[in-house]
Amino acid sequence: MDDEAETSFKAGPIYLVPIVLSILVGIFCSLLFIAANTNIGYITIMPESLSGSAWNAVYFVILIAAGAYFMYFLLKKKFHFGIRLLIGIAILVVTFMLSILYLDSFLVIINLEISPWLLLVTSAITTGVAVYLTFSRVKIAHDIVVLLVGGGLGAFLGLTIPTLSAIFILLLLAVYDVIAVYYGPVGKIASHGLEKLPGISLSFKDVHVGLGDLTFYSMLVSHALIYFGEKACIFSAVGVLLGSFVAFKPRGI
Repeated sequence: MDDEAETSFKAGPIYLVPIVLSILVGIFCSLLFIAANTNIGYITIMPESLSGSAWNAVYFVILIAAGAYFMYFLLKKKFHFGIRLLIGIAILVVTFMLSILYLDSFLVIINLEISPWLLLVTSAITTGVAVYLTFSRVKIAHDIVVLLVGGGLGAFLGLTIPTLSAIFILLLLAVYDVIAVYYGPVGKIASHGLEKLPGISLSFKDVHVGLGDLTFYSMLVSHALIYFGEKACIFSAVGVLLGSFVAFKPRGI
């Protein structure tokens, strides 16, 4: 955004629309998990203790930082094919996994059994459509993919990361986000133009929102709903929206 745009920017509730939509997707996916009584265990590598949860957060953020630095390296070297390939593989793997998981949960809810092969084929078709839309020329198409993947992945993480680890991860990510935006790879990637990187962010009016942001907003709200109920979900959603709105105002983004 240029200086004139920055000075004319006025934060308003309208800019929260992408975050609201992603949170709603996460809530819907969480309700599927709850209705289907989905239990796939935790994906964290360390036990749920004070030190173990802290290490889970460190491990998680290191992976995110490594991915961001690698993306910036490819962008700096103008290896655009490699960037698109990396994004495509990530969308493919995540969408395929989520498609299987949510379709299976839906089938459990309606008490319908289908062949595992049909489940895989249906998920593969869904994944193919998502990858195609990610790289289509229609902006709203890849924005929809980002919203759906962000919300769906957030709900998955909300289900599979225990509470203490989730708290540490979100706290450490908040610190990492500030450093990465102002001094690290995220800000440098943004300076090259996020529109060149479909699938990892969406733009709405004057605001760019990253897939990671949408994912972890949805993770917090989904975890609250799955493990603590509706009131915790509402409070966490309100907190996310208020925090996001406040963050818009001093930076003008």
